[in-house]
Amino acid sequence: MSKSTHVINFGAGPAKIPQPVLLKAQKEFLNINGTGMSVMELSHRSKPFGAILEKTKQDLTELMNIPSNYSILFMQGGATTEFASIFYNLIAAKQQELKKQGKEGEEIVVDYLVTGAWSNKAAQEAERLVPTIVDNPVRINRALDVKKANGKFGSIPPQTEWNLTDPSKHNVAYVYYCDNETVHGVEFQVTPHVDPSVPLVADVSSNFLSRPIDVSKYGIIYGGAQKNLGPAGVTIIIIRNDLLVDLNVGPVRPLMLDFKTAADNNSMYNTPPTFAIYMVGLTLEWLLERGGLTEVEKVNQRKAEKLYLAIEQSSLYKCPVEPHSRSHMNVVFRLPTEDLEKEFLKGAEERNMQQLKGHRSVGGIRASIYNALSEEDVDALINYMNEFEEKHKA
Repeated sequence: MSKSTHVINFGAGPAKIPQPVLLKAQKEFLNINGTGMSVMELSHRSKPFGAILEKTKQDLTELMNIPSNYSILFMQGGATTEFASIFYNLIAAKQQELKKQGKEGEEIVVDYLVTGAWSNKAAQEAERLVPTIVDNPVRINRALDVKKANGKFGSIPPQTEWNLTDPSKHNVAYVYYCDNETVHGVEFQVTPHVDPSVPLVADVSSNFLSRPIDVSKYGIIYGGAQKNLGPAGVTIIIIRNDLLVDLNVGPVRPLMLDFKTAADNNSMYNTPPTFAIYMVGLTLEWLLERGGLTEVEKVNQRKAEKLYLAIEQSSLYKCPVEPHSRSHMNVVFRLPTEDLEKEFLKGAEERNMQQLKGHRSVGGIRASIYNALSEEDVDALINYMNEFEEKHKA
């Protein structure tokens, strides 16, 4: 068997970047927009980079139909850093609200929906930071904890089974969830319904811009870029402006974790990750050229449906995720033994299908089929799966 020179990158992140984006970046690498310099050499406060930043924000606003009462922030530290940022900033916003209502010192509750590894890590960080809040007692409520209830992650129960805090009886700062769990291959198919008085927060790191989303339903939408939007190094925050609170209000928080500081300085309080922002901008242009998120979603649905169908029709492959909760971005499946999984991965690599190994915490196989993965790439994987199964029929 001759080895193909075409690499199919199924990595979960850093992930495949669309080839047209890489080619344009390559073409402009030494001279961006006639400056005679690489984008990596431009001052972040220069007019050329300012134009790049503003166009990136404009294109993201167009793609997501972001309302005018929201700000777009470009932060550093990955989505994991935002676990703390969101906790501190939204506790501050709630404390400011309670002070206006004459309810200083009352308990604040935060609801977390824990459906996989990343939402669990976010809840753990909030629980760890609770003792640092001095003006109000704070309680973290795991309104949903799938692993605690079922012994494992792999499904999202209906909202009737969640234990969301009643905002008419308690001071709820926000409700947090991870829209797509990269490790466990679980994705919310509908937006959680919360009381309009409670900010809804979504980590969309691994399904960012894979489908349309109604921004107006959220207080904060955020995610790292390195899965669907570009290289690692920048995290995008879309925040409703009423949640931006002065630094001297609420818990003491580092400047670089403060959303209002970032907003007031157009994400340039210090040097932002300029090259990563530039690459995000090129990726947004590519998405617009493809017809926007409605068209992108159609392709993603076809890719996911055909791959899950191949698994369902197989007697060798099994998906551990309930059908109603399966991710369109990270398709996880198992073979009967770990030895077979190793053989499958070895054969895949011989065919230049890279990074199919499941997350180290769960094992198995994981095919991340982000926006940059074509239908032909998914077809190639399915063909190999069929070939491998035929070879191992009893």
